[in-house]
Amino acid sequence: MTAEPLLRLEDVTKRFGATLALDNVRFDLRAGEVHALMGENGAGKSTLMKILSGNIQRDGGRIVMDGRPIDIRSPLDARAHGIAIIHQELNTIPAMTVAENLSLGREPRTRFGTLDRRRVLREAREKLARIGSDIDPAQPLGSLSVGMQQMVEIARAVSEDARVLVLDEPTAALSRAEALQLYALIGQMRTAGVGLIYISHRMEEVWQLADRVTVLRDGSYVGTGAMGELSPEDVVRMMVGRAMGDLYDHAPRVAGDVVLAVEGLSGDGIGPVDLEVRSGEVVCMAGLIGSGRTEVARLIFGADRRSGGTVAIDGVPSRPADPHAAIADGIGMVPEDRKDQGLFLDHSVEINVAISSLDRFSTAGVVRRAEARQTVLEEMGRLHLRKNAIDLAVKALSGGNQQKAALARWLMRDSRVLILDEPTRGVDIGAKREIYELIDALARAGKAVLVISSDLPEAIGISDRLLVMREGRIVHELSSDRATEEEVMAYATGTAGRAAGASHGAEA
Repeated sequence: MTAEPLLRLEDVTKRFGATLALDNVRFDLRAGEVHALMGENGAGKSTLMKILSGNIQRDGGRIVMDGRPIDIRSPLDARAHGIAIIHQELNTIPAMTVAENLSLGREPRTRFGTLDRRRVLREAREKLARIGSDIDPAQPLGSLSVGMQQMVEIARAVSEDARVLVLDEPTAALSRAEALQLYALIGQMRTAGVGLIYISHRMEEVWQLADRVTVLRDGSYVGTGAMGELSPEDVVRMMVGRAMGDLYDHAPRVAGDVVLAVEGLSGDGIGPVDLEVRSGEVVCMAGLIGSGRTEVARLIFGADRRSGGTVAIDGVPSRPADPHAAIADGIGMVPEDRKDQGLFLDHSVEINVAISSLDRFSTAGVVRRAEARQTVLEEMGRLHLRKNAIDLAVKALSGGNQQKAALARWLMRDSRVLILDEPTRGVDIGAKREIYELIDALARAGKAVLVISSDLPEAIGISDRLLVMREGRIVHELSSDRATEEEVMAYATGTAGRAAGASHGAEA
């Protein structure tokens, strides 16, 4: 007989005005399990977790814990019931010390009523020790990496004997080492009987950690299954109503004349590299991290200094000394790290989209603001970005919508060559599908599109040709319609075609 779940959400309903955000959604969590909650942006995941954490109130349904209905009307109520949530945007105070953050709301006092700082430090060390962390509790929290700050939040939840822990995109900003540390901590909490709700768009991560997965779509419950019963393809189909392979479907494209021609390109540890991208073609650079793919893109775009080689656009030599010159020559680039390198997070969507095209809307140094704004709105419409988001700070958008804003910049610029470095990293399945459709539309409009992707099914599925890189050079080229993941990986790792490793490689 199956034990009573630790937590059940039954027929939860929530409306925002005329919008039905949650429609009789159900979810259950067992002690000592990791239960993944998946769905596209807007599926209802965040709304459901806000109800569980007491940040908003449900309009209908029940929350049941240990077999008894409970009422959660505030975050304090949630904490009292042992429910804690680690948000993607951390709920900490960077200017305060680690110890002060750990005692926040439960500060120990001396017999004179003042803050007992010695006890704050002592208890902080004990709380950190419970999760196996050696973070110095006396240092300012803001001096720590995002991963370490996240560990502090988890330490606080564990110290409060949380029985239910919600992790919302917990590895989105973590290094590989920090992610591995988090995985180990999740294993410890699972062993201790904590129930973990895991929200992530990273399919491989979910399959590594979760025991079960529940999928929401458009505010409704779609289904729940154990990891042994479902495949990643099943989950994608539940999320978007179509199979994973269908995400990459596109009609055959016909390549035109060469638009981007790179010959003998070299830089620090890179090259020589030769490549061409034609009008109406999508070419993808595949390879392992560190193979030099991003470095080649940055050399083409003028973000890094090149030591040799030529770049030509439509047969005209381009010698970009910096990105500004590359943009003038018709090259646009969405970098791998959109937050640090591609966007002005504190500025509006309008500014972020228009920033590279202001010369088109300027007379004698004065920007025709109304005309520029209207064009921004048109590009937002092409990318299904809500037009009322135009004045929002970009940092307020989801990862997928941030990426759309970065892409909209180059649509507005009407660049001849588009370099997209990991264009779907950190976005959900629905946003991925829209970005794939955009890439296809750009190629069909005559653009030359160069994509860098670490996702091999994606790299093969969306491109016409693949260039495999290893150790700063292109070692193999093949047609995507005949490529296999095994072949690409063999050349990327140097376990096949060793003789071709010193040259451009054979045409497929």
